[in-house]
Amino acid sequence: MEGAIVLLCDIGNTSYHFLEGEHEYKKDAESFEPESIKERVYFISVNTEVSQKLSKLENWVDLSAFVSKEPYYETMGIDRIFALEGLSNAVLVDAGSAITVDVVRDGVFEGGFIYPGIKAMEQTYVKISPALAYSFNFELNLDKMAKNSQDAISYGFLKLLYSEVNSHNLPIILTGGDAKTLHKILKNAEIDNTLIFRAMKKIIKEAKLC
Repeated sequence: MEGAIVLLCDIGNTSYHFLEGEHEYKKDAESFEPESIKERVYFISVNTEVSQKLSKLENWVDLSAFVSKEPYYETMGIDRIFALEGLSNAVLVDAGSAITVDVVRDGVFEGGFIYPGIKAMEQTYVKISPALAYSFNFELNLDKMAKNSQDAISYGFLKLLYSEVNSHNLPIILTGGDAKTLHKILKNAEIDNTLIFRAMKKIIKEAKLC
């Protein structure tokens, strides 16, 4: 695979995320027709409906079959597993529709937790009361208790996440669509949205798939 351009695809619930060489692009999960691609595609998918469709296409190769899931728990998403495969010592924060936090120390997965995503949590407060219809204040000083409603809901959401992530004394890696937003409170974190693709390349090489 050295020097070769390989087509990779990370499939979520709403999109196909492709990497071809250094070029990244996305296709809508509902409208995209995978049959339109004739070359070989190496992929992972958390979208059950799409996975069933791709299982009938010989040129789409599911890389989830080539990674050991034993170090992880049974219901853990394959995207989280692949993102962790390339890490030795880190707290990985994947900020998407949900925020997942996973800890790897000395190459061993220690565990993690799942937190509501930013939009999901904002909507939760609105459901409690229209008076709490605020966006979160990511400029908040988390060392001081809040003195207004916006800062109060922001503190309640952000302080727990900030404290837990930092408590492990490991490098912090942010990925996902809201990574830049969370970086405002996790200022010492590194943003890296290539983790899954790097892991896919690693698995392809180890399994000698091309």
